[in-house]
Amino acid sequence: MHRRKGFIDRELRVAGREAPWFSELCANEAIRQRRRGLFSAPLASTDPFNHLLRSRMSTTPSLLQQKTAEYLSEAAKIEEGGGRSGVERQHRNGRLTARERLALLQDPASRTMECGLFSAWNMYREFGGAPAAGVVTTIAEVDGRLSMVIANDATVKAGAFFPMTCKKIIRAQAIAERARLPLLYLVDSAGVFLPLQEDVFPDTDDFGRIFRNNAVISAQGIPQIAAIMGNCVAGGGYLPVLCDTLLMTEGSGLYLAGPALVKAAIGQDVSSEELGGAEMHAQISGTIDFREKDDPACIARLRRVFSAVRTAPAKTRAPFTAEAPSRPADDVFQVFKAEPGAQYDMRDLLACFVDAGSMDEYRAEYGASLVCAYARVAGFPCGIVANQKKLTQRKMPGGKAGPSSATNMPAVIYDDSADKAARFIMDCNQKGLPMLFVTDTTGFMVGRDSEQGGIIRSGAKMVNAMSNCVVPKIALVVGGSYGAGNYAMCGRAFDPLFTLAWPGSRFAVMGAAQAAGTLLSIDLAARERKGEKIDEEMRKQLLAAITASYNEQQDIRYAASRGWVDRIIDPRETRDELALALAVAAQAPLQSPGAYRTGVLQT
Repeated sequence: MHRRKGFIDRELRVAGREAPWFSELCANEAIRQRRRGLFSAPLASTDPFNHLLRSRMSTTPSLLQQKTAEYLSEAAKIEEGGGRSGVERQHRNGRLTARERLALLQDPASRTMECGLFSAWNMYREFGGAPAAGVVTTIAEVDGRLSMVIANDATVKAGAFFPMTCKKIIRAQAIAERARLPLLYLVDSAGVFLPLQEDVFPDTDDFGRIFRNNAVISAQGIPQIAAIMGNCVAGGGYLPVLCDTLLMTEGSGLYLAGPALVKAAIGQDVSSEELGGAEMHAQISGTIDFREKDDPACIARLRRVFSAVRTAPAKTRAPFTAEAPSRPADDVFQVFKAEPGAQYDMRDLLACFVDAGSMDEYRAEYGASLVCAYARVAGFPCGIVANQKKLTQRKMPGGKAGPSSATNMPAVIYDDSADKAARFIMDCNQKGLPMLFVTDTTGFMVGRDSEQGGIIRSGAKMVNAMSNCVVPKIALVVGGSYGAGNYAMCGRAFDPLFTLAWPGSRFAVMGAAQAAGTLLSIDLAARERKGEKIDEEMRKQLLAAITASYNEQQDIRYAASRGWVDRIIDPRETRDELALALAVAAQAPLQSPGAYRTGVLQT
């Protein structure tokens, strides 16, 4: 499916005739369906989907639906990059935008997985912002093979590298290296964003690391092809030249220093074409392999060159026949409860995206605060560890009176559950099953009884087992991901192949109310030591300010902006997202199960 400029605006106008929240939902559904290639023309008011939505207008949307509508609207805005003026500038220069190039490159009607769309969200505001960090990183099918495409977005500050641009590209390279995905670079960048050069240039997760990765990935035999379709200057010039094959369009420039810098440095007058044009590199320096007339010709050549690469496998097919889930995808909005204190059964949520009849729950009657199960998603087998978000019962050994019972709180990890999960994770590694962690947790249980029961020991066992996995891990955050619960459920620090999240989910050390109260106490104590007098009104103002700041930081978009989350997804598309993630995971080389070691476990 080739996305065309303007469909979003047209669909927004169509949807604008509806009620306020409903018009946004309608427009977002049009965007969602168009992304999946299900419509070839703008939605009209007579389309079946609009009739379906109108029939539901009397229903108040759930909090998750509201958050999803907000996310889809914001995602569509980010995809516009530098906006209309930036797009027009590209077109005036005879160039396509990054997303237009990607649409030509990918196989028609194939699904993509864009990583890092919310990178740099609400960051660099003093410089006008950097939507998606000025680069598109997408897993796409090209010639029937999954590839990581990295495309500079020249509509955003001429494709300059911000600090988050570097981190986003390095993350894309890490995913590609783990899953042995070919890397296709569509280069169009003015180089380092100089006002922030100290945060872009020198460190291990900065600009130079990209080139180091180019070299290491090449040595591993993972194909890399680069196409220069615009600027490629200064240190950025090393990226394409460190690839296996290099294409370049006429009118593009590849040089370490531009004409102005050459004049300032050595006093030489030279044109851009003489210095680093496609003709010069094709005829004199011998740096490029193919010189192309324009972007479409370059991308067509890239596809042909890539089709000749035999070291990249075809997209992995699921080993089992996919079965439809036992519940429709839209049921996620009825099952999932985002409101504080609300409960739901995680098994009901899993039923919305797991193949019907495929789920075998492991030790279902023991350690009930975690659901562990063998299951399939679209025919791909996996092991699932998921937080239970409802009250559960626990049986404990007793004396003469027999076993006693206790009630487990929702979303909390208890010691018996952690022990169960550790054993299950080890078994999945033994079986070679990729692991899916579905997260909605407030963390581990605290208190006297829990500490005496060995919660730290059991939690450490689970973290140890998860950390040492030799199978790919995928994390899906559907609600809260707090404190050590984030660690145990394969948080970003524990090398997940992908971290996916639902709109409205949260990352933080603790909940906002607890954190704000703690921070307020510290602030008040500091003010009192300075002799300040705090009345009740000022206390309320301080608490409100601290709470607002903390709420911003636990917002999943804040996490995504800093690269802690790869992708925020539409909850209705969870199954399709996981199916593609598992297809990528299936390409990751598996170590021998005998290579799985946990080190010392506190038993």
